Amino acid sequence: MCELLGMSANVPTDICFSFTGLMERGGNTGPHSDGWGIVFYEGGAVREFRDWQPACRSKIAALVKQYPIKSQTVISHIRQANSGRVCLENTHPFVRELWGRQWTFAHNGQLKGVKKLPLGTYRPVGTSDSEYAFCWILDQIRQRFPKSPQNLKPLWNLIEQLSSELSGYGVFNMLFSDSRHLYCFCSTKLCWITRKAPFAEAVLKDAELSVDFKKETTPDDIVSVIATAPLTDNEYWQRMEVGEFRVFKAGKLLA
Repeated sequence: MCELLGMSANVPTDICFSFTGLMERGGNTGPHSDGWGIVFYEGGAVREFRDWQPACRSKIAALVKQYPIKSQTVISHIRQANSGRVCLENTHPFVRELWGRQWTFAHNGQLKGVKKLPLGTYRPVGTSDSEYAFCWILDQIRQRFPKSPQNLKPLWNLIEQLSSELSGYGVFNMLFSDSRHLYCFCSTKLCWITRKAPFAEAVLKDAELSVDFKKETTPDDIVSVIATAPLTDNEYWQRMEVGEFRVFKAGKLLA
């Protein structure tokens, strides 16, 4: 199974610390050696890095770990292939445009039979069930909302409904963003932590690295991190329930 990492923050923040822990699981402390990817939102645009090589040995991943790109919304993924061959086009996150925004998506799990669902405007580039599910979700959103809705609750309800429907095809743990919000759905395994004042030190599980967030933040900073499994040893991570859907914006839990 793959692993996910997401971040929502109220100010542009780098994710180097958490990303370092996740990358170790990409072929070193974990079996997820079939590629990796990460997207950073900068305004409405996406800065994207992907590689089909194991994250723990990828020179591109090494660059990202050392390059403190600051963003308010980040999605990352390490892959253990179960649908589609190991190649660049099957690495997550996937990116598509809707309403003049770049939407991004990463998925953990298998969805048997999902390719029987009809597609419309959006088509996959690769052969993974994950990208197919992403295209189907965007088709459904576009059909229901040809224009961006002013009232967001019906949109959130639809995304939750579509996520629940896809979980009927197997395991569907998801991170999904429209640049403004970070949507999370838990089918089997997902957890999260919100860091805010008073900040403390955090110690990674998968690498000999710690950071004192008091020295790296201001008292007004709020950062939520979502992951398949806790990335640190000394912090309390909240586990999402099966079928739970959450929406984050600017580090805060909205729904």
